[in-house]
Amino acid sequence: MDLFALTRRLIDIESITPNESAVGDFLCDELLRRGWDARKMAVEGARANVLATWTGHDHPEIVFSTHMDTVPPFVESSEDDERIYGRGACDAKGIIAAQMLAAEKLRGTGVYVGLLFLVGEERDSIGAKLANQYPIGARFMINGEPTENRLALASKGSLHVEVVARGKMAHSAYPELGESAIDKLVEALHRLHGMKLPEDAEVGACTKNVGSLQGGRAPNVIPDFAKADLFYRLIGPADALRREITETVGDLAEVHFMRETPFLRLRRLDGLPTMVAAFTTDIPSLPDWGEPLLLGPGSIHVAHTTGEYVEKKQLTDAVEIYCSMAAKLSSSLLTAMK
Repeated sequence: MDLFALTRRLIDIESITPNESAVGDFLCDELLRRGWDARKMAVEGARANVLATWTGHDHPEIVFSTHMDTVPPFVESSEDDERIYGRGACDAKGIIAAQMLAAEKLRGTGVYVGLLFLVGEERDSIGAKLANQYPIGARFMINGEPTENRLALASKGSLHVEVVARGKMAHSAYPELGESAIDKLVEALHRLHGMKLPEDAEVGACTKNVGSLQGGRAPNVIPDFAKADLFYRLIGPADALRREITETVGDLAEVHFMRETPFLRLRRLDGLPTMVAAFTTDIPSLPDWGEPLLLGPGSIHVAHTTGEYVEKKQLTDAVEIYCSMAAKLSSSLLTAMK
């Protein structure tokens, strides 16, 4: 299969988290057919990461990695002269195909890289966390996410915050007998909207999104419960932000910090255009897989949309860019050994 055909074949295997087993089976079989030593790394039930190396090179210095899972809904593949469409086209099945072909091309030059394809990135990075327990000694990991083939200088972190307000139910005709949890939550969110969030000249601003709201019993009942889920994109350590959120909400509501992914500054390589990734990746969950770099074809702005696509030119360019990156890193390792 060529690059475009492989991309489409991967897209057409539905792998919405946590349903990655079929695409993992296909990749393992396809890699074995192509001459790789490919094996599954069991994660949960039928879910498994896929790890592939070349015979005699079980501990490569460089590993290409990305994820196999996608967000819903499933959209089958199609193409025109310039683009391939479908769920996962850029996030991240086109990247899988580009990394496979780059690794095969590198083998012809005597550079042997490994491949690590993971489950669960779109939800909780469960595959990356499991893989991190079994590192193979790589010095560098090139992680693939849609960056339009620009090298990420940093990746914003994330902080999921749950704000819960509690009140007292009463008949809505007698509000003085109750205590509205929704009113408390609205005031707490108003205060949080007024917070000045940190900024960085190179990385940009910390941002906030109120992603979901719940609360109330009925229109004629004073609500005793209300909850909001907030998501902050971090540009540095979160300790000060956590304190300010808690102090800002005060006694209006409970503040629960649910999940945090840290902000990361990443390695530079000369000669590549750069960007800052406002999204999170599997990288923080893979500290034992080598120094990370982040780059991939496709735009994050069309990922997770019904019209998701990847430019064919970016796919073919990515193969060459991955080869160039690996060659530079391999050369730097040889130089350091002298």
